[in-house]
Amino acid sequence: MALNLHHLGIAVDDLDAAILVYAELFGATLEHRERVEDQGVEAASLRVGEARIELLQPLGPDTPVGRFLAKRGPGMHHMAFEVEDLAAELDRLKAHDVLLIDQQPRRGLFGLQVAFVHPEATGGVLAEFVGNDRQR
Repeated sequence: MALNLHHLGIAVDDLDAAILVYAELFGATLEHRERVEDQGVEAASLRVGEARIELLQPLGPDTPVGRFLAKRGPGMHHMAFEVEDLAAELDRLKAHDVLLIDQQPRRGLFGLQVAFVHPEATGGVLAEFVGNDRQR
């Protein structure tokens, strides 16, 4: 099984300011921006060369990213890997008793299907699996 890094997620206090910082410092270009209500964030996808960074501003303090910011401050929130078949990947992880946050895929940025693996299963780093575009 080969995985590709899809993006790095970064929690921010001010999405507009963070977009400007990444554009000025790294030449990032805004690829997409939307509110993902069920995840409690406004997110912006930025391209930096071939790489993608996802900036996440919480919609409120009592959201996963809001609690993350309150506890740890701005910074890396998660790493995301693209998979060909998200449902099959979740089944594989369940068969190995991997601690999952999401038992079933849910909607993420771009309308893609996503699922999160609990940080306890990955040495303290939140991991996200992203279904490829053909799974929309």
